[in-house]
Amino acid sequence: MSYEVLETRYSILTRLMGFLVFMIKDDTDYSRMESKMLSWVCCRASLMVKGIVTLEMRILGIETSCDETAAAVVEGGTRILSNIVASQVEIHARYGGIVPEVASRQHLLSAIPILQRALAEAGADFKDIAAIAVTNGPGLAGSLLVGVNLAKSLALACDLPLIGVNHLEGHIYANWIEEEGKNGLPEFPLLCLIVSGGHTDLVLMEGHGHYRQLGRTRDDAAGEAFDKVARILGLGYPGGPVIEQAAKGAQSPYRLPRAWLKGSDDFSFSGLKTAVFQMARDLGITGESATSSQMVVEIAAGFQEAVVDVLVAKTVGAARRCNVKQILLAGGVAANDELRQAMIRRSSLPVLIPSPILCTDNAAMIAACGYFRLKKGKTSGWDMDVNPGLRLVEITQVQSSGVQS
Repeated sequence: MSYEVLETRYSILTRLMGFLVFMIKDDTDYSRMESKMLSWVCCRASLMVKGIVTLEMRILGIETSCDETAAAVVEGGTRILSNIVASQVEIHARYGGIVPEVASRQHLLSAIPILQRALAEAGADFKDIAAIAVTNGPGLAGSLLVGVNLAKSLALACDLPLIGVNHLEGHIYANWIEEEGKNGLPEFPLLCLIVSGGHTDLVLMEGHGHYRQLGRTRDDAAGEAFDKVARILGLGYPGGPVIEQAAKGAQSPYRLPRAWLKGSDDFSFSGLKTAVFQMARDLGITGESATSSQMVVEIAAGFQEAVVDVLVAKTVGAARRCNVKQILLAGGVAANDELRQAMIRRSSLPVLIPSPILCTDNAAMIAACGYFRLKKGKTSGWDMDVNPGLRLVEITQVQSSGVQS
């Protein structure tokens, strides 16, 4: 881009900002609205003067919401240039779950090396980066703080826009990332099933950043139930992969109850978990001593079938009722092959599912989401803080006739 073009853009935007500053008065009713407008214009001005408001702009994503330290560079919101993830699974496996303090300390050790690897693999320097996107919630407070403070420091030092990203929204945007064999981008309106260790949400997405909550778990998230049942059966941690692997050896899975919650799009898995506990107790299955038992395999398969059955039935039913064009799967549990295949098999609509590596926590999805937020002029201030309980949307009551099962 020539110097003359940049100078012209700068002149126009400077005059516009000067006009807005003149118009904004603290004693007017419109000061807050105009202040937001000024913030948006300033963001766009900064990007336009740099000549990077294009489809090719590169976003650096940072993700530290739980026990993965991740950094990625994504171009145009869809093309991965690098995606580096440092997992702490082996560290936490000995405890049977994530220890928050251990997780945050490990993030401190891994963050800078992972960031350096992501930039090196992308062949990029900070001068090539348009903005920095970071997860600011939901998640573990200590873990989130590491990523947010790193992102703030880098954005301030490099004079780059800072974009706070909701972790759940990031999972949704994993579906926008280009992958081999993938045909096209998602089309609105669409239905998103977000299934992870901490969340199970059914969300109607009517456009970029426009969400309507249809249902969520009333107790345990699906991934949380997998972890707890794996512990009951002595299969280890994390529960999702070990139960899926055990279930492959099943010959006659036990039939376990399903919580349908008729007339609602909500989910419930605590009763299923309790049923597994009682069955294991009655059959004399106690922890690690029973890991090789065929009964454990059959229970694991029965549990997985029950979870998948409810998730698929409710999602397909809601999609039909809401007249959407597509169904998206997102979150760590979406890596489960049984869930993926069942959703495709039972849905009459196209189903988009990221590759397993993009279902689990990563920074590419955060960078992709950051790109689309930046395009709309949505950036964060230096006062952005972590929010461990951050929600994608508040609960919205939706008329439902229930899902037939």
